[in-house]
Amino acid sequence: MSQDIDFAQSAIRTIKSERDAIDKLIPRIDGSFTQACQIILNCQGRVVVVGMGKSGHIGNKIAATLASTGTPAFFVHPGEASHGDMGMITANDVVIALSNSGNTAELVMLIPLLKRLGTPLISMTGNEKSALAQAADVNLNTYVEKEACPLDLAPTSSTTTSLVLGDALAIALLEAKGFTAEDFAFSHPGGSLGRKLLLKVSDIMHTGEQLPIVSLTTPLKEALLVVSQKGLGMTAIADEHNQLLGVFTDGDLRRVLDQELNLQTTPISQVMTAHCKTVNADTLAAEALNIMEDHKITSLVVVKQHKHIEGIIHLHDIIKAGVV
Repeated sequence: MSQDIDFAQSAIRTIKSERDAIDKLIPRIDGSFTQACQIILNCQGRVVVVGMGKSGHIGNKIAATLASTGTPAFFVHPGEASHGDMGMITANDVVIALSNSGNTAELVMLIPLLKRLGTPLISMTGNEKSALAQAADVNLNTYVEKEACPLDLAPTSSTTTSLVLGDALAIALLEAKGFTAEDFAFSHPGGSLGRKLLLKVSDIMHTGEQLPIVSLTTPLKEALLVVSQKGLGMTAIADEHNQLLGVFTDGDLRRVLDQELNLQTTPISQVMTAHCKTVNADTLAAEALNIMEDHKITSLVVVKQHKHIEGIIHLHDIIKAGVV
């Protein structure tokens, strides 16, 4: 083993080699790519991705990306397909087959079965004259001049181009379907991404007896007691119809102390912030967080029509919910 290898330079050569392979993929995004997208868009079933070895690992990722971006898909191991898993594939599906050589025996074996079913076949190969490419309804050319591997043996640049092409397919289909952030979150409800995209203010806001609310004539001292008791760092000021008139926050208190006002006699109306930021209950929690960050505040009053107070949401509630 050589002790003189420059690991950083080896890594840079690998990255540049794979980058060059991707660059050469761009001119091949042509009518064949469009045709593949149309076949998938017209699919009445699911996209079934197949591939052996390293191509199989890439195929697994492509299937997962398609499924999470609005195109139902799953991966089938071609070896298992020959031993029963062909039953997972129907005439209503579309098969995407990955093979750099295009002549992988386990994949070629599936061709007559797919033809008999009438299942559309899209191939991703580096050999347009291969058995798989010739049998496919459309072939996506993933040819690379040389692998990043210095021996030109380990699948590296070829698997990278297949992966990038799979991402290109998924995103083109996503845009064609008008797939939204909310749709994406529906596929990822368990993670922070789902919470960030789906959680609404109404899901975590304080309501009812938890709300600090005082009237315009409430003395400042009493208002401060309400702020302390409710623990939200502020109080809302409302009229007799529970319509929001303003807020009094910890920041307002610091300004009051600088003015040396009489806490016993000064009404809250004299020191409140009348034009305060609000949200409605259907606002996404992530959007409420942006408002807080933009205006350097830690809470928002939740109102509905005519500024009727429904609740209050605090920064800590958003953090606790895992939106951040």
